[in-house]
Amino acid sequence: MKTKFWLAIVMALCLGITPVAHAKAVKTAKTANKAPAPVNTAEQDKNDIERIEKYLNEITSIKADFTQISDNGEYRHGAISILRPGKMRVTYDAPSKDFIVADGSFINIWDGEMQQQSSIPIDSNLGDIILRDNIKLSGDTTVTDIARAPAKIEITIVSSKDPGAGKLTLIFEDRPLKLRQWRVLDPQGRTTGVSLENAQEGVEFPSGTFHFVSPNFGNGKHSKMK
Repeated sequence: MKTKFWLAIVMALCLGITPVAHAKAVKTAKTANKAPAPVNTAEQDKNDIERIEKYLNEITSIKADFTQISDNGEYRHGAISILRPGKMRVTYDAPSKDFIVADGSFINIWDGEMQQQSSIPIDSNLGDIILRDNIKLSGDTTVTDIARAPAKIEITIVSSKDPGAGKLTLIFEDRPLKLRQWRVLDPQGRTTGVSLENAQEGVEFPSGTFHFVSPNFGNGKHSKMK
């Protein structure tokens, strides 16, 4: 259960869909593995998708505080730093000692309670979408819904090959576009949301920010996710 919990956390914080409890999701995927129905390609939808792609690709770096909310009412707070392509660091507020580092190849997770490291390939799911060098909301992703409200726009995407794996909704403040929240629905119907606060774009990070160093380095205590 601990591994599943952490995969859910990574899924939400990395903006994507993770293979949470993959064995349980196989049945769901088989029944929902048809090509997802794309959003109506009205001119406004096309324009908004292009605007969002352009905005996301123009973000080279960002740091922010965040609040993470699960559908059981659990709140967690922390800070997130992103350097595109491929780099991310997530730290949680005390007393938690958990942290997550994407180093360009792997997403490395430190579980402070279990005192162990786990890693998953960065490109194993849609969790890397905001970290990609060229962000496209087509191809291996499909936009299934666009919702608009005054000064806000939401866009929902799924994996084109495995739509049963879950849904990711990106929530933007509009005109000008600013990423403010995201929400993930996993294959078991659980929802995790992340709200950004005090976001700063175009920032520089100290050397070593995106290097994972296990607090147990040298004593052989680590594990790898499979």
